[in-house]
Amino acid sequence: MSSTPHRHRLALAVAAAMAATAFVPAAFAQASAPQAPASGTREATTLDAVQVTGSRARGRAAEDTAAPVDVIGKEELNATGATEIGQILQMLEPSFNFSRTFVSDGTDILRPATLRSLGPDQVLVLVNGKRRHQQALVNVQQTIGRGSAGTDINAIPLSAIERIEVLRDGAAAQYGSDAISGVINIILKKQTEETQLSLQAGQNYAGDGENYSASVNTGVKLGADGFLNLSFEYRDRSATNRAGPDSLRVNPPRVTQRLGDADATDAYFWFNGGLPVGRGELYWFGGLSKRKGDSYGFFRSPGDNRTVPALYPNGFLPNIRTKVDDTSLAVGYKAPINDNWDWDVSINRGRSKFGFEEADSVNVSWWYEPKPGGGIYAESPTSADTGTLQFDQTTFNLDFRGTLKGFNDRPLYLGTGVEYRKDEYQIRAGAPVTYTYGRTNNRNINIVGQAGETAQPGMQGFPGFSPNEAVDDGRHNYAAYVDLETNLSDRFLLGAAVRYEDYSDFGQTTTGKLSARFDASEQFALRGTVSTGFRAPGVQQLFYSQRSTNLNAAGELTDTLTARQDSAVTRAFGIEPLKEETSKSGSVGFVLKPNDRFSLTMDVFRIDIDDRIIFSSNIQPESVGNNGQPCAPGNGNCPIRAILDPIGVGQVLFFTNAIDTRTTGVDLVANHNTEFASGAKLNLTALVHFNKTEVKDRRSQSAILPPNVLFDDTQVTLIEKGQPRQHHVLQGVYETGPWELTARANYYGPVTGEGFTPGVKQTWSGKWLADLSVRYKFSDQLALTVGGNNLFDTYPDKWDRVRGAPFPEMGFKYGWETLPFGMNGGSYYARLDYRF
Repeated sequence: MSSTPHRHRLALAVAAAMAATAFVPAAFAQASAPQAPASGTREATTLDAVQVTGSRARGRAAEDTAAPVDVIGKEELNATGATEIGQILQMLEPSFNFSRTFVSDGTDILRPATLRSLGPDQVLVLVNGKRRHQQALVNVQQTIGRGSAGTDINAIPLSAIERIEVLRDGAAAQYGSDAISGVINIILKKQTEETQLSLQAGQNYAGDGENYSASVNTGVKLGADGFLNLSFEYRDRSATNRAGPDSLRVNPPRVTQRLGDADATDAYFWFNGGLPVGRGELYWFGGLSKRKGDSYGFFRSPGDNRTVPALYPNGFLPNIRTKVDDTSLAVGYKAPINDNWDWDVSINRGRSKFGFEEADSVNVSWWYEPKPGGGIYAESPTSADTGTLQFDQTTFNLDFRGTLKGFNDRPLYLGTGVEYRKDEYQIRAGAPVTYTYGRTNNRNINIVGQAGETAQPGMQGFPGFSPNEAVDDGRHNYAAYVDLETNLSDRFLLGAAVRYEDYSDFGQTTTGKLSARFDASEQFALRGTVSTGFRAPGVQQLFYSQRSTNLNAAGELTDTLTARQDSAVTRAFGIEPLKEETSKSGSVGFVLKPNDRFSLTMDVFRIDIDDRIIFSSNIQPESVGNNGQPCAPGNGNCPIRAILDPIGVGQVLFFTNAIDTRTTGVDLVANHNTEFASGAKLNLTALVHFNKTEVKDRRSQSAILPPNVLFDDTQVTLIEKGQPRQHHVLQGVYETGPWELTARANYYGPVTGEGFTPGVKQTWSGKWLADLSVRYKFSDQLALTVGGNNLFDTYPDKWDRVRGAPFPEMGFKYGWETLPFGMNGGSYYARLDYRF
């Protein structure tokens, strides 16, 4: 991995800025002390006096930083009525997107979470300021985040969280790979004063999607100054189904698909602790989560060659059962070195394990395999283990933080440290019936299904991983960083960071960041940042491969190969091994706070990403040769068919660096607090987000595949318009006596898709969703909340029955690949909170 010139230039500029801070002219005045934040009522985006993400200076409040940071407290998180962190953040943080998915294999249970309209793997997630491991699952279906493996943000229970900090700025120079779109830092609770018990139940207006949750958070003191905080949480969510009648594949028409939320049960145990040892503190945190999902694939009709009439005379719907086990443990020690300096050493281990099981299915080739002596076996299991994905990450950090004096008596805040990280990835094969062609996997045996065509191998729905895809590999990297921040005058804050990383598989990179803030007065400030960044290919992208059944361009189920990067197949196409993505980003904005009751911030941003890693389009064999003639024997005039026919697949996909993108946008946050003479309080919040992502260039390393075939227009549409370009949140919170009323409106802008109808785009119009809740405190210990989300039962536009054909006839009423707020309609809930 070679560093590009623009990153070298910014790194040199950062180094020069760091050196310049040592020679600040004496004419600059004494730095002012940090201002205490205003206290008061609960806000949707609170500004707390904590060391916030994006600054290593002690006591820096979110409103005093050079980069935009939103701090969302536990009161706001609990007031949404949602129980999943991803859904909660989508309701409160407009730059965050958590698209709903269905008929998308494992992505039905691990939904992609994105920031500022980029990819799930382009946002870095921290817990207590430490890097959080990513998920094992790769999103390989036609969904938001296609080809990525992000962070499973729902593996962390709501009951364990004190606050969430969202840095809306590129921060790879500060935190390392992935922090291109920003950083989400989840801070865990430390409280030891009480036990907090919560019970919640709800369902959709349609009568399905019943959900129940129960949580306990408690804490105990360890000695005089130590603590141990524990969280237990359980959730049970029933499936929803918004499929319409299928008039195309069955007669008489009936519902054949399951389109909506998967059935899910989640159990969590999390902990956060600290104990004084010597001059410092020994600390530890982490948790366990175990989740089960139950979703469905694409319906196999009665006459389909993939159906066995003796088992399924009316066709069948393959059932995909998933198990997600997530574990993490961080242990560290931090202590002061002297009055100005402290150090922190830690090791952090995380694991994401994703298991698949196929049920209500069949291996057609097993059933119809000729039996020695005549006839067919007429036997096949209908359920089996289809394999397991596992991602392990171990991170070691040694950090130093402090202040230097002698710069005209102005403190220079300095953070520096080193990091070692090891990423490991495993694919474990499933049971043989889930991936073999017949019992011996011998392609020379002629096995024919009910329609007279060659029988497909493996279990229908989600074929298993075979020993050919099995892998146990990884990589490691080292990093060192320096992060400086100082006030050059009473009004001018300057920050600079530089980071060097060395990866075991493809080399080094150096990134830098400059940030500045000018306080024109106590009421008004300007701020801005410029940075370079990078994202190393995930080990999931490096080592993932799979053979599955997907839809081709004609809407037909087709045997599909996801080829591992740098494999024989990708080399045959001329595709080079993956390399890192690189980015340049900048933001500029202002902070206005004319009084203690009103604040307004606006930040304009731009993010340019080069060599972005994509998951290719479905590459299908030619029907006509490159000379205009039918494919000749040996496929000399059909190079794609020459590669695919020997391995027996109808289409192939793979990862490659292929596009450059530019994302621009603006964020506006306004807060207004009013306290009435009666003691009642009213907080009004407006959060406005606009973004626009454009694919600036498409490239292909292959002489066989032109850029518009390697990454076709359907995938460009998904990148550019699959996520809302507008997302706005308006909220009002009124408190009087024991009563609290919260009203919220979310606007999700239009989205466009053509992934299942190539060449035919449909735009689903923007929609407002309204939420309302009422909370009554019977005492300081007991409170009851009742509320409704999507109060007016808003649904997405329906899929055009002509332009969307044939999918509306199959029962896909509202679309498939991109639904930012889903299609469940309205819901209601009741929540009981008890503290003792």
